[in-house]
Amino acid sequence: MIRWNAEKHYLKDLQQKGIPIPPTYFILRGSSGSLAEHVQKMPWDELILKPVVSGTARHTYRFERGQSETLEAVFKELVAEEDMMLQAFQRSILTEGEVTFVVFGGKFSHAVRKVAKPGDFRVQDDFGGTVQAFEPTGEQIAFAELAVGCCPQVPVYARVDAMWHEDGSLMVSELEIIEPELWMRFHPPSAEVFADAIGQGMNRLESGK
Repeated sequence: MIRWNAEKHYLKDLQQKGIPIPPTYFILRGSSGSLAEHVQKMPWDELILKPVVSGTARHTYRFERGQSETLEAVFKELVAEEDMMLQAFQRSILTEGEVTFVVFGGKFSHAVRKVAKPGDFRVQDDFGGTVQAFEPTGEQIAFAELAVGCCPQVPVYARVDAMWHEDGSLMVSELEIIEPELWMRFHPPSAEVFADAIGQGMNRLESGK
């Protein structure tokens, strides 16, 4: 499951199981063609380029369709070493931010909203983003739990990062089950819920289930 989650190719698996994701185009390591040629295959006016293995916005670039030449050199260097991905930029990230759902043992615990600083699109606090408590609706909670249920097996802990589509529905931008920030300080009771989930997971291991 760690191998599955380490590369963002897992987004295709979620999509195949009915979980909405941002429009995404994968470029395999060593692929021929310039960034401009790959961009021409997609109908999007504004895009995100990043590696399929990435954290804290590592090598994440936002650009417009006609600006791909400014990233040609870095794209060539990156794609020679690793798989890359293009995504349609979601402008809701600038106005609504990103919502993070924390799920323990397949059940929702708490949520936060992450907002980028003015003039930026990256919501991580490393780039000046801020975090605030968020009270999701029952429908949003069900969405997060459904996404976690699509993992190869139900993880003890998971973080579902989601963005809003222009029609108001949610899309999974990332499903983090490898050492994610769980924002437990925003909901202290989650510590006991997490501990219980770990105990139940250990019991399943011991029983061979």
